[in-house]
Parts: sequence; C-alpha cells; structure tokens
Amino acid sequence: MSARYQIAGATSAAISASVESGIRSGALAAGDPLPAVRALAAELAVSPATVARAYQELRHRGLIVTAGRHGTRVRPRPPVAGGRSALLPPPPAGVRDLGLGQPDPRLLPPLGPHLAALATHLGPPSGYASSAVLPALADAARERLAADGVPAAEITVTGGALDGIERLLGAHLRPGDAVAVEDPGWANLLDLVAALGLRPIGVPVDDDGPTEAGVAAALTLGARALVVTSRAQNPTGAAVSAERAGRLRALLAGRSDLLLIEDDHAAELARVPLHPLAGATPSWAFVRSVSKPYGPDLRLAVLAGDEATVARVAGRLRAGAGWVSTVLQRLVVDLWSEPSVAVLVNRAGRSYERRRAGLLAELAARGVTARGRTGINVWVPVPDETSVVTALRDAGWAVAPGVLYRIGAEPAVRLTVSTLDEADLPPLADVVAHALRPAAAPGFTV
Repeated sequence: MSARYQIAGATSAAISASVESGIRSGALAAGDPLPAVRALAAELAVSPATVARAYQELRHRGLIVTAGRHGTRVRPRPPVAGGRSALLPPPPAGVRDLGLGQPDPRLLPPLGPHLAALATHLGPPSGYASSAVLPALADAARERLAADGVPAAEITVTGGALDGIERLLGAHLRPGDAVAVEDPGWANLLDLVAALGLRPIGVPVDDDGPTEAGVAAALTLGARALVVTSRAQNPTGAAVSAERAGRLRALLAGRSDLLLIEDDHAAELARVPLHPLAGATPSWAFVRSVSKPYGPDLRLAVLAGDEATVARVAGRLRAGAGWVSTVLQRLVVDLWSEPSVAVLVNRAGRSYERRRAGLLAELAARGVTARGRTGINVWVPVPDETSVVTALRDAGWAVAPGVLYRIGAEPAVRLTVSTLDEADLPPLADVVAHALRPAAAPGFTV
C-alpha cells in the first residue's frame, strides 16, 4: 500500500469509504496491497469483524480482490472514476502503444458521407413514445444473423456489447451468483462481473474456444450464466470450432438453470465461420456489436435471444435509458446496406489477418510460442509479466500485462496488431524474444 495514504474509520462503512476515497484520488493505485484484516483492525482499534465487513463490501463492489497468500489488493481496474493511477498509464513519447486493443482507425469506414446522406432523409424527430428498435434495423439484423445460423425471431438493440451483457446479467442473476467466464478473457467483462457483485468462475480457453472440461467444471460449481466469445476472443484470438460447438451444445442441452450469452464482437472482421451455441439452453442471448468493424464510437449491438430473455433486456432498457438512438440505428442500417462499406470491412479483416499471422510467424522463427487464431490480438505466455512489460517499454513498445485478463491462467502479455505495419513485425519480434530470454526460468523455452 502507498505510504502516502492511511486508511481511516471506526465502522465498516467508514473504512470502506476511506479505501474508496484513496482509490478515487489515486493515493491507492491499481494493484496496491491493503493491510491484513487483523493488522488494520489493530491499527484502527476496531474488531477484525469490522474490517472484514468493510473488505467484503469492497470486494462485492469490485474495488478490491483477495488472492490467497498474495493478500488483498486494489483491483487492476476498479469501477471508480477519479484521478487514480492506472495500471496502464499512457506510454511516454516515442513508445508505440500496442495495449489499447482498438481497431486501426485507418481501416474504419468513413462516417462523414453516411451522416451527410442520413441528414437528408431523417424525417421528423422521433419522440419518446415512438422510439424503439427500427423495423429496418431489426429486419437487416435478422437477415445477417440467420445467414450465420443464429435464430433471431426476437431482437432488441443495446448500447454496445458490454451494455447488453450487463443488462442480461442484471436481469437474470443476483449479487453472489456465479458466472462462468473465459480465462484468460475480456478484461472489461471481468471488471463488470466484479462490479455487479457476481462470482467469476474461470473456464480455460484453447484455440477452439472454452474447453468442454472447463465448462463442465463450472456447471458443477454452480454457474448461473456462461459467457462465450464466438470468435476473435480477447485476448487469445480463440474461435469456437464446429466440433467444440457440437460438444458444448450437447453438454448444455436443456440446462434451464443456466443463461448462455454469446459475444460476437468482431462480427464480419473475424474471417472464420461462426459456429453458434444459440438455443442450446432455454435461456440464451447472442450479442453482436458494430464497434470493431465500423468504429468504436458506434455504441450499438444487436441482441437476439429467447422471447423471455429479450423481453427482460428490452424492459430494463425502457426503465432506464429508454432506447438506443434511432439516429444511430439509421446510420448502422445505412452502413450495412452500402456495398462499398462491405468492401472496406473485408479489406480490414484481411489486413488484420496478415499482420496477426505475420507476427506469429516472426515470433515462431525466434522460438517464441504465441496464440492468435483470429482477431486483432496476439497472446504471448511469459514467465514474469512485470519484467517483460518493462523490458518491452524500455525498447519502445507498450503492451498489456496479462493480469488484466486472467483469473487463474498462466502469466502472459497481450499485443494488439491493429496499429502495426508489416515492416514493424520483425523488429517487434526481436524485442519480444530479447525480453523473454533474460527472464526465462529453468525449463522455460523461448
């Protein structure tokens, strides 16, 4: 814990508020350790039970995490806005940032012409009573999903993939319920699960998606929901294969106690066939965002599912934000219907594929094992994340530490290829290999 900050309080609520204040101000940074329960209780002259209740509240809110002998620490990305120090501060001048995980802005379709065209046929403004899912968007979404084998009789839209997943989990689960998530998996999802007070159960992931044994173990441990990335899994690039989909569908068949959520965030960019699990369980949802192919600022995702699940999500949306902007919905319909945009998205997918495959080949040529079957990321196992991240930064490359994405998985770092040019691949592979060699432990091959 930072020497600059002292936790205060005589009640569990006051102690919890003090820790939150430290996180918000930045005095307690991501990853900082907190005192042991008995040590802090003695320091504050309160009972250990009082401190334990405070820590429990902070864990339920996703601000801290307890990891056995490693003690209690501030979460890598606690859900509190403020001036706190981040685990991934902006890289210094001259350092290439491969840690953001965003698409290449050079390859996104230009929105200006579509916005200009849209302005000419918007018609009268939509009012509160008439705002919902546009029929044109619903029809286009059903057609696109049906082409990929996803039943889409029931459709709604949300403000992006994570918004849809949050509404799904909030509608079906309660704090303390267990959620099976990929391990390693999407950092934002892990943060969301913590913020909702849910209990994550890590499911190992190989190149074909979540393992059958891992899903079975999570079900045995009482998982109430399972979140699966269909393809371009973040951070490993896994994609659910036809064989794995068949085995998982058989395993999940008829599980009325489980909510199945599929996240197809990469959509058209993935460039591998979709093998959906949709409909394997009575309660299911398939979420497809438009952010990766068309631009992160397009906060819209299509959500298909069984009638009851879609109705719950739509109902929670009406009770809160109300609807996703119909202006935004019209823009997405226009992008989907324009052949030139489809050409640009296809070109972007091919470009990411070349960069990702090229980096994997360069790393393999230097004896470095890495993963990245689809998507925009490459996952590199390492013996020690801190030393490798530091060495790469010193060499001019900022990468994401695997701790952001892991529950029980082995250490690694994530490299995003979207801002790389093909000329960057050999020198980057050189510095990765060099960063690994000094840190290699006995028996670790690079």
